[in-house]
Parts: sequence; C-alpha cells; structure tokens
Amino acid sequence: MEYIKAKKKYGQNFLKSEEVLTNIASSVEVDKNDLILEIGPGMGALTSFLAKKDTSLFSYEIDERMKPFLKKFESEKCKIIYDDFLKRNIVDDIKEIPFQDLYVVANIPYYITSPIIVKLIEMEVKPKEIVLLVQKEFAERIVASAGHKEYNAFTLFVDMEYEAELLFLVDRNQFIPVPNVDSAVIKLTRKEKIDILNKEKYLRFVRDAFSNKRKTLKNNLKDYDWEKIKSILEKFGYKENVRAEEINKEDFKKLVNQYE
Repeated sequence: MEYIKAKKKYGQNFLKSEEVLTNIASSVEVDKNDLILEIGPGMGALTSFLAKKDTSLFSYEIDERMKPFLKKFESEKCKIIYDDFLKRNIVDDIKEIPFQDLYVVANIPYYITSPIIVKLIEMEVKPKEIVLLVQKEFAERIVASAGHKEYNAFTLFVDMEYEAELLFLVDRNQFIPVPNVDSAVIKLTRKEKIDILNKEKYLRFVRDAFSNKRKTLKNNLKDYDWEKIKSILEKFGYKENVRAEEINKEDFKKLVNQYE
C-alpha cells in the first residue's frame, strides 16, 4: 500500500500492522444500537476494520487530503466530518444518530493526547469505553499506580470517572513514518459509580497536591488546613512528610471527601 506523505503539523503516523489494527478494533464489543466515534482515521486503515462492525460509525479527520481514501467508507451508517475534533461540539454533531452506548476507538496524534482525553471525559454524553493508541509513556501515566514515576494529577483525573488498563504495546516500527517512541493501546471503561463528593474541589486539590512533585504534600498544600489533612492522613497510615505520588487513588478520594 502506498502512503500519502505524513504532515508533521497533524502528528501523522500511519499504522501499517493488520494484526495491531485487528486487535484494536476487537477491543470493543458493540451491537447495532451503538455508535463508534473515530478520531483521525487518516487513510482509513483502522476505519476499514471498524466499518465491518454492525454499528454506526462517526469519524473526524482534519486533513482533507484523506477524502479520496475515506470516501469509500461513507454510507448511511458511516459519517465523516473533515474538521478539527477539538473544535467540534460532539453532542451536536451526533444528535441525529440514535444510539444506545457511545464508544471511542482511535489512533490519535501524540501531541494532543491530553486535550482529546479531557474533551472525551468531560463530554455531556460520556463514552462507555475509550480505546486509544497513544505514546507508551503516556499510557503508563494513565494506568499508573501510587509510587510509579508517571503517577500524577492526570492519572487521578482519568481515574475519577474511568477504569484504565493497558491492553498491549505497539513497536514504533509498525508505523509509517517511524516515530521516535513506542506506543501502547489503552482502554478506559466508564465507572458505574463515582466516589467523589465534589469533582471540582477534588481536581483542584489533586492539582495542588502534585504542583511540585519534589516537594512534600505539606509544602504543596500551604493554602489548606494542614492539621486537618494530617489527621486524616494518619488514619490511613501516612506520615507527615508524605508526597502526593505516594498516596493511592482510593485514599486520595477519601482524603478530599473527608477534608471537604
């Protein structure tokens, strides 16, 4: 297969491995009443596998050079919008499509991974599952546990509403052009219950707690009632000089809930 010249400004790296494409497409189980959202289909490598599923497919592609490659997929069940996903009102775009559950499956540009995930998680209509091919280090951050070097505020932002798992790694040589990093496929599954009393206050607390990873929690939370925080931490078995990355996800939720 001949590949169109990748544009650096769009962060394009075309996945060429049929095995990997098959595994990505197989990572979600959908039925005819569901809707799959694809971001950045490119020349349609993943689209060709998703289009075989008995469900509706809605894609966003910013590069209009891809029209000749994607045209063959367009049908009553497959719609493609040529625009920047981050600038679109997704709920408005899909409001005419009847569906039961929303799924997202995509090979996304690495440089806008965070904004894409934030947009998906904060959408009014929340995806049931999100499967993304991302940079390996970013995948490790999303699924990290306390004590891991990649564990940070973004880990906890995702964990607030989604269970994250790393499905499999993808070698850099599976792409054209070959990127400078390896990749991984992650799956986010929406939680049925959110154990957080106030999401806005929780996220602010977490951002402040991780504002300087080299500092202790006490030094990062100078604008908070430290004595109150310390007494809660002691109940969970943490010492006063604990750092944010040492506190596990569930204890962070309990800490903020009890503090508030």
